[in-house]
Amino acid sequence: MDFELSKTQLDIRQAAREFAEGEFRDIARECDLREEFPRTLLEKAGDLGFLGVFIDEEYGGAGLGFLEHALILEEFWRVDPGLAQELCSVTFGAEEFLLFGTEAQKRRYLPLLSSGKAIMGFAITEPDAGSDTASATTTAVMEGGQYVINGNKVMIGNGTLGDFLLVFCLTEPDVEARSRRHSILLVETDRPGYSAQRIDGKMGLRASDTANIFFSDVRVPEENLVGERGKGFYQLMAFFDRSRAYVASHGVGLSQGALELAIKHVKNRRQFGRPLAAFQVTQFKIADMSTRVELARTLTHKACWLVDQGKVDSKTVAMAKWFAARTAVEVVDEALQLHGGYGYMNDHDIERFYRAAKVLEIYEGTKEVEKMIIARRVLGRVS
Repeated sequence: MDFELSKTQLDIRQAAREFAEGEFRDIARECDLREEFPRTLLEKAGDLGFLGVFIDEEYGGAGLGFLEHALILEEFWRVDPGLAQELCSVTFGAEEFLLFGTEAQKRRYLPLLSSGKAIMGFAITEPDAGSDTASATTTAVMEGGQYVINGNKVMIGNGTLGDFLLVFCLTEPDVEARSRRHSILLVETDRPGYSAQRIDGKMGLRASDTANIFFSDVRVPEENLVGERGKGFYQLMAFFDRSRAYVASHGVGLSQGALELAIKHVKNRRQFGRPLAAFQVTQFKIADMSTRVELARTLTHKACWLVDQGKVDSKTVAMAKWFAARTAVEVVDEALQLHGGYGYMNDHDIERFYRAAKVLEIYEGTKEVEKMIIARRVLGRVS
């Protein structure tokens, strides 16, 4: 069993670190305050090959794996969660094309994503359908060779910035099995009837775009169906088994960044004539935080590696997502505590990291959903 990264993986991680350090640090706080994302940053990331590296080379990607994708995202989140989230979300849902899309769909859309020339999103959540995705009521009715979409999605990444979205729609309302009622459709955001309302004032990740979306008789051609009609729920679960693996790296990166900020502060801040780092209580906190981060990283790498080996394990993925998110919340809390009152001010980066952490336990599967998945795999069917 080898836990070492390959030379290629180490080079990718170093390149991602240098990019984030060079491009994020000087603009991160201002982007958070203004709640904006510079499109030029997306173009630079695309030119350097950091976007959707799991996309096959024949479709314009790097042809790497989800582990490499996770390594890049960890380095991005280590420097700034908000900018990192937007750069992750621009290809959020591309897995659906790779797994279920037609050859024409792959060749048309994937090269645009990996190059940074287009932004996508995945519209799943509704006002009354969050964790219970099978309750989604946004409808897509076939009329004259076109799907007519009506409904409302909420808290959707890239709702206002995206060039196109995948939309989880109710297409088979009369089928008895709830898991066979939905399909996934591609919707270009310039189609008549599509509107998006940007959500401002988020607690964290303010540099990333989030919106409420409204569909009013939005028409898309039949060929915009991604995968099979009525199989959308199963396709969505297959997507989550991959996306949650690398989303766990968001938590690892945020934790690592918060830990480094804490280390820097306790080495420089003096109290009672000594650096804070000289006190045993501080040393114990740093030791605990460091151990938690390394545990989360190892579990995340395992989950991504298994996916890359074609051994998708829902239990391990759920463990990684839940534990890495919990680690982020706990580590950033201790990191801010070590900063004292300084950490409460927005001229210190730890304040921004603290606000960003909590959503990791909510999006891409709440911590309760992840625990349900783990428990079901461990306990089996219990009557």
